[in-house]
Amino acid sequence: MASILQIGTKWRALVRRKGFRGVAKTFPTKAQAQAWARQVEAEIDMGRAPPADLVADRTITVGELIRVYRRLMADARPISDKSSEHYMLKTLDLHLGNHDAQRLTIEDLEGFCRVRAEEGAGPYTVNMDVSKLGTVMRYAGASLRLDLPDVVHKARPLLSHLGLIGDGGRRERRPTEDELLQVLTWLADNKGVEYCQFVTFAVLTAMRRGEIAKLMWDDVDTKNRMVLVRQRKDPRKKTTNDQWVPLLGSAWDILQAQPRYEGVPCIFPVHPQTVSKYFREACAVLGIPDLRLHDMRHDGTSRLFEEGYRIEQVAMVSGHKKWETLKRYTNLRPEDLHHGPAGEAKAAKARKAAAKQSAAKIAQVAMDAANRAATGQTGTAAE
Repeated sequence: MASILQIGTKWRALVRRKGFRGVAKTFPTKAQAQAWARQVEAEIDMGRAPPADLVADRTITVGELIRVYRRLMADARPISDKSSEHYMLKTLDLHLGNHDAQRLTIEDLEGFCRVRAEEGAGPYTVNMDVSKLGTVMRYAGASLRLDLPDVVHKARPLLSHLGLIGDGGRRERRPTEDELLQVLTWLADNKGVEYCQFVTFAVLTAMRRGEIAKLMWDDVDTKNRMVLVRQRKDPRKKTTNDQWVPLLGSAWDILQAQPRYEGVPCIFPVHPQTVSKYFREACAVLGIPDLRLHDMRHDGTSRLFEEGYRIEQVAMVSGHKKWETLKRYTNLRPEDLHHGPAGEAKAAKARKAAAKQSAAKIAQVAMDAANRAATGQTGTAAE
């Protein structure tokens, strides 16, 4: 039973039920207070938390929900400023932060997705943004005891039909050796040697950009030529997932060539988002189509197989948790069978030699750029 109390010239209604947060609201008349209390109790009788617009004295924006979600995560799993989740939340806040969360519509989400597409985000990336919005509304809404509309679920069929959201699919794009050398040269000459070396290291290690940006000098094992990758991505393990990774071939030389700055613990003290931005700019200037920084991880993983490493060995470097994922990188090719039982082995040997030669050439571009920077010279890093 609701409590209706007169406070001065106004009337305050208070509804308390076990299992639900107590809600109260003040009205000019007793009749208005009683009518509101009956509405709230009707929602509770149906097993639902009262909707936000019924219990709140003010509009609750998507931006407020995002801030509540961040506070909730801070207690369980803090969101790093360099994580993809942090940037998804920033994007949502930028485009939808001022919207009334209770009255968010399918049209609002369609408009958001179109803007993201115009910014260059693909269907999979936009899908991740939309999914994160749904997570924010569920967690923050539950924390505030608000019954928010599941607009994300309702909007998905339309957004998918319009091609604004979609699955990641399987991306096979690898840079040619010439494309990669052009990009590395452009980065060194126009943005700085550190960006050239960051991308080179990504190719040679198959690491994600966020993993490279978090590498610390204190986590380098000089004796065994390894580095500790902290909080490596693992779909089955959301807490501590640190992994020692061997730095093979020229990857170790690139790491050792990085300058050390007093008070800077990071080996590559650049922002991963900035690297992606400059990488896209390089491809645009050079006329290289459909190439992304993350493709360097695919290229690096492919190179490890081409150099002859087995699936379990590659997984130790790339950090893939499911070996099934790595099967598509194996070297078996139908055309090699035309050369008889030994054809595949012969072709694999040729690919191994070519991969090692290519890796050496790519690493040399980065090292030459560093040497020129150290001596104040300019010019083309790759002939």
